[in-house]
Order: sequence, then structure tokens, then C-alpha cells
Amino acid sequence: MVAGLGNPGEEYAATRHNAGFCAIDVLAEKAGVSYWKNQSGAEVAVINVNDAEAEGGKREVVLVKPQSYMNTSGGPISKLCAQYKVKPEELLVIHDELDIPAGDVRVKVGGGHAGHNGLRSIIDKLGSRDFSRIRAGIGNPPGRMPVADFVLKQLRSREAEDFEVMTHQAAEAAALAVTRGVVFARDHVNGGANANGKH
Repeated sequence: MVAGLGNPGEEYAATRHNAGFCAIDVLAEKAGVSYWKNQSGAEVAVINVNDAEAEGGKREVVLVKPQSYMNTSGGPISKLCAQYKVKPEELLVIHDELDIPAGDVRVKVGGGHAGHNGLRSIIDKLGSRDFSRIRAGIGNPPGRMPVADFVLKQLRSREAEDFEVMTHQAAEAAALAVTRGVVFARDHVNGGANANGKH
């Protein structure tokens, strides 16, 4: 299961906090998803990915966009994990991350919530931190701008372009994690960041 975090509604669509939703939309578009169903408080689409080790050479992956707002994302995600029999270690969550420079994407296996309310909700509801994450870097707010204003602000043209590039990279990292494994993706994506002179 790959779950992107964000807030539902047009007013949040082009904001930093919706990096997860945007990356899921990229994955869905590449997989040719034409229909999302409403299930357990989330928009859900099931896609097939190539996997040589799976029966029939294909594996089902559930794409999820919780519609309950960021701070309560854990409710829909935990219900869907139960329905689809997905263990915490089979869950990949894509989310915005203040502590990473804007435009950088990192893959992380397990860990705490680092103050991210969406992750906090998932950890609480799943009763586990063992899920993996694709962390979409948005950087810190400029000056004294409150974090909430920064993550929920509509992006201007140049910012929006950079943000779109980054969400495509997050989607690619997620696809790599699904097909090659999270550790491979982490070493490839995070290692790639080092090679670019980014830390």
C-alpha cells in the first residue's frame, strides 16, 4: 500500500502539505488509473505492478489518499491496512518534510513522527512505526512565517514548477521502493542526493 498524505479540497490542492497527494496522482496517472473509489474515508485505486517473484508476475498495489485531513490520516489508513491485510512494513507513506531542503526526496525505513501530525496519527492508529516513508523536502519557512501558513500557502509559479518536479521524483522513489524494495530505493535515492552535492 502506498499512501500519500494531504488535505482534501481545492483550496489545499496546490500547497506544500499536499506533496503526498500529488505524488500519488503521478503514480496513478502512470498506471492509467481512471477510477478512484471512496473506501473507509479515503480515495482508493488498486494497480498492478510487475514483480517477477509474485504469482503471475504481477503484484497488486493499493494507492490511497486519505480524505480525513492530514492530522487524522491514520484512521482511514489503518482501516484499509486491515481490509487489504497489509502489514505495517508493507505500507509506504509519502509526505512533506520541513527538515529536508526544498526539492530533495529521501526514503526512510521506519522511525518516529518528528512532529509531523500525519505521521503521528498513523503511528497512533497502526500501533507501529515500522512503515516506510518517502519524504518530500519542502524546507523551512522563510523568516518568521508560521509553519502552518508556509505548508498551506498556495504556491507561486516558480515554486509550483519546482514543487511539481519534486513530487514526480517522490513518485519515482515510491515506484522504485515498490518494485525493488525500500532498502534498494533508500540507497539509490538517498545516495543519489549525495552525488548531486546535496546532503
